[in-house]
Amino acid sequence: MIIYFITPILGSLKNYVKYKQFNILNFLRTPVIYLLFQLISQTNDYWKILILERWFFFIFKIIRSLWRNDYIKNKEKYKIKYKLKYD
Repeated sequence: MIIYFITPILGSLKNYVKYKQFNILNFLRTPVIYLLFQLISQTNDYWKILILERWFFFIFKIIRSLWRNDYIKNKEKYKIKYKLKYD
């Protein structure tokens, strides 16, 4: 079960270093999702649950980015930052 807290701890550490803040809801979100996946999948294979949680958040973030139209909103920033040229 200790493996379930490695990802939230590392994620919180990354967020603290990047944003200089700790968000308890982001920290607790991952173990809650682990528990839900464990209950839904009826398995104790924690590696499977860790992978499912990562896939879930990848898909969630892709859909959220498409929904919010992040690429178009940040296009000018990308042009400057990465010296991109669009046709």
